[in-house]
Amino acid sequence: MEKGVKMTLDELRSSIDNIDDTLLKLYNERMEYVHKVGELKNTTGAPIYRPEREQSILNRLKDQNSGKLTNSAIDALFLEMFAVARNLELPEGVAFLGPEASFTHQAAESKFGAMSEYLPIGSIQGVFREVEKGTAKFGVIPIENSSNGIVSDTISCLDEYNLKIIAEVMIDVHFAFATLNENYKNITKIYSKDIAFGQCRKFLQDLGLDDAELVPVESTAKAAKLATKDENIAALCPSIAAKLYNLPIRFENIEDNTTNRTRFFIISNFENEISGDDKTSLLVRLSNKPGSLVDFLNYFEEAGVNLTKIKSHIVDGHSIFFIEFNGHKDDENVKPILEKMKKEIKVLGSYVKETDDV
Repeated sequence: MEKGVKMTLDELRSSIDNIDDTLLKLYNERMEYVHKVGELKNTTGAPIYRPEREQSILNRLKDQNSGKLTNSAIDALFLEMFAVARNLELPEGVAFLGPEASFTHQAAESKFGAMSEYLPIGSIQGVFREVEKGTAKFGVIPIENSSNGIVSDTISCLDEYNLKIIAEVMIDVHFAFATLNENYKNITKIYSKDIAFGQCRKFLQDLGLDDAELVPVESTAKAAKLATKDENIAALCPSIAAKLYNLPIRFENIEDNTTNRTRFFIISNFENEISGDDKTSLLVRLSNKPGSLVDFLNYFEEAGVNLTKIKSHIVDGHSIFFIEFNGHKDDENVKPILEKMKKEIKVLGSYVKETDDV
């Protein structure tokens, strides 16, 4: 149609239909090529999911994008398409710290899409165990929160199991106040996960709910389910959990810290190749003598490696350091350090960097 000629609504819809028809053909054509890639991978035993390859595609598309799609829109469209392609080739289970509608579930779906087979597990160790057994190909667990720090159970399991971190996911943590009762002043009990109460303390005070009984439960999703049973009960939970159980949301984004975020790891039984923008996580046990930590850190400084996190933890009565740096374990300036300190270092995984920190 000539430039400047105004189209009717029917003409606009017809053009959209034509584009959709073309998209369908192109999607199917892409899936044919994905199938051929899958056949080649099956002969070598290579994993279907390659986070570094997917990130490379997304970066290329964003660099050449000149239309109305935002970067986040490109992520949403293409990550879902990647997930569809993976599941057409080889449906692989994703275990996550459950239940459904938890923040961990949201983190899992952000990477694996709606079509994947999800397995909610009641503990972090359970997620590791199911991935190690092969019941699930991938596991999704929290590693740290901007308000509450490192998750000790995850550190312990990373030490115990020989699985690899293959990706990280960052989720903004937002809570809703949900209840059947339109008059929140009649609320006598509030259910949620224990840490949520601390993260929403100011909101509860502002609403005059200081005297309500705060009842901690295993998850914010379970809190939403329990709140559907009595009008005098409320839940602090993600909006998605309230919607799952048809629990009316009275207030949204009630957390004290509006920048509250949680970081998650995706674990599996393979390692990533170098992407060019990687992060590596380590567990380090150093000898109990003066200067051992300083000497260790100096190796990285001399190699020009930027350490981004150093956290000390006690595991089975022994001090252990959780350390991260920008780069891949196979980078030329990193390999000599890992070889020199191989008795002290456990490489947890190198993966595409999603964020600098929570």
